[in-house]
Formats: sequence, structure tokens, C-alpha cells
Amino acid sequence: MIAPVHEDENGREGPRYTLAGTGDGHVWGVCAEVGGLFGEPDRETYELSGWVPEASGVPAWVGSRVWLVPEDDALDAWLLEDAESSGQLPGADGLLLTGLDDYEGPPEKYRGRVRVHDGHRWLGSCREFTHVLSSEQPPSLVLRGLAPSDRLRAALVKGTRRALDLEEAALEIRDAQGEPLTDRLLRATVSGWRPSSQGAGLIDLELDGGRLFTPVPEYARPVWERWFAGPPDAVNAWAGLDTRRRGAWHDLVRERGCRRTHHHDRPAGHTYELDGRHITDEPALYLALGEAVNGPGGYFGGCLAALRECLGGTFGYTAPATLLWRDAATAHEHLSHALTPDGRPYDLFAAVLDTLSERGMAVTLA
Repeated sequence: MIAPVHEDENGREGPRYTLAGTGDGHVWGVCAEVGGLFGEPDRETYELSGWVPEASGVPAWVGSRVWLVPEDDALDAWLLEDAESSGQLPGADGLLLTGLDDYEGPPEKYRGRVRVHDGHRWLGSCREFTHVLSSEQPPSLVLRGLAPSDRLRAALVKGTRRALDLEEAALEIRDAQGEPLTDRLLRATVSGWRPSSQGAGLIDLELDGGRLFTPVPEYARPVWERWFAGPPDAVNAWAGLDTRRRGAWHDLVRERGCRRTHHHDRPAGHTYELDGRHITDEPALYLALGEAVNGPGGYFGGCLAALRECLGGTFGYTAPATLLWRDAATAHEHLSHALTPDGRPYDLFAAVLDTLSERGMAVTLA
């Protein structure tokens, strides 16, 4: 039996965390506080030697999606997500670039010339690159005030290495209103536990998350803490954020939206209204579209492929319909000059309009 999560001293409930196995769905326990959820993820580091800039400079935060394009046209570009740079190396012609590597990484054995862009502009090129290996520390979590299941209690009493390996699990997160928000995968290995000061029968459980677990970056903490209280009650609550944090906001919008089992699809012929005043980057584009269709905090795609899927139904929209896009000139100014992964220019604003039109949404620009 699992005890309920208690309210705080002011009678308010915060987010609720559930540790559940991904295989059989068994709930190991629930708690209201997790230490180690926020941190710095392991990042891949590349040294780009012979760096020749093509822009005014590479900022400390380079971009949410930065592409490294090999000189050899037969090879595919590869992606660094949430890329950062410490600038050019003192007394050298190299540049350090870090980020979350995609699943494939650089082409095998290729170390030659690459050209780098952030999806909108070319940043520069280098004659060769080196992957800098870093020492990896297994990320750890502390589930404080955990109400354990009988099965978890039995495993802790047994105490063997096998018993304490809870295998692959998900840390499921609900907001203060009890609605599913997101989850974090981990390889749940118990490294320690003790009785909790938060209540009788509760424990503080220490887990090694393994390579599956990726901490939430510290820069995203304010965004997550805002969403822990529940979804926004007005549109454009994200408008004052920078591009990086808008991306973190959209991550939660997407994950929450895709977990919801019931979407209210409006009937065909409906007219939607999009507030385009703040569409100065790609995250803002999809945040504004989501709110136009599904209200504050609503989801309606995060790339062209996802947008097509949402236009197919079950995400609040039924074709045919009309979209009144106000202040469309802002998006046209900021999104008309984009680059594909291999660096070919294209017009993202026009591509979105085409996609909407193809799937039965007539757009009026205002």
C-alpha cells in the first residue's frame, strides 16, 4: 500500500512524482520532492581547429539546434542540441563547442573540414575537429518523503545488488492540479535509503539514474517551476522569455499535450485567431500556433512534420477551418531565412503556410 502525498504546511500541493517501472508499470512509490532533478547534463565537447568565423561572433549559447556539415557532400550533417561555446581558445585558432549529441553523432572516422550553422545563419568553418572525451559521473536522484510500495520495501530489506536494481523506470511528474506533465527515464539502481523526516513510514531513497537519466538544465528551472503550478491561464505567458527558455517551455507543452488522452476537437468550419506579435523565433511560432488552436499552454506541433500530424485530427482541429494570423509580418521577418540541416536556404514562414493550406486550414494574414 502506498500512502498519499501530503500537502505542505500552507495546505498547498506541489508537483507529485511517481517512480514506476517501464516494463510492468509497477509503482515503486510516490513523493512530493526530488533532489537532483535539475543539473547539468553530460555534454559532448568538440574542439574545432582552424576556426574561421563567418558571423559577427559565436555567442555563449549558440543555439537549440546547431548543425555541423562535413565538407564531403556524401556525408550527412550531424546535430548538437542546446549547443554552448566557451569562445576561441586563448593563443590558438580553435573553438570549443559543446552540446547534446544526436543519436548518430559525427560520421565514422571523419575528422576533416566542417561548416557550422544554427538553422538560420552560418557561424563559421574549421579545417578539422576533435572529440574531447570527458569523465562522466552517473547522475543521482534523491526521492525525499517517498511512500514506498510493499514490493520496494521487500527489495530494501533483502538488500542484494540484484534486489536493489529496479531496472528501467520512469519518474512520472504531475502538476499541482494532478494532471500529467512529463516524465524522466532512468536506470533505477538503489544506492542508499533512510527514514525520512517528512513523515512516519516515509523514506528518502537515493538512486543512480544511469545513462538513461538526463537532468533538467538549470536554465530551465524557472520554466519548470512555473509549470509545476499548472498550465497558464492566459496566452503569451512565454513571450518575455528568450529563445532558449521558450524552447524549454515548448518541451513541456509538447510532452503534456502528447500525454493528454482527450482533446476537444472543434467542428469543421471554425475560425482560429493567432496572436503573432511575439513570433521572433521558431519556438514562439509553435507556441503561438498551439495557443491559437488549443488555448493557453496548448500544443499544435513543434516542427513541420509534427504540425502535419496535428492537422490530421485529434489535436483540437477539424478540417476545413480558417486561421486569422494577426501581426504576420513579425513571423515573416524573423522566419523567412532558415537553413536545412545540410545548409540549404528555405523559407520556414512560407513552409508553415503551405502546410496549413495543404491540410485544410485557410490562412488570412493580417
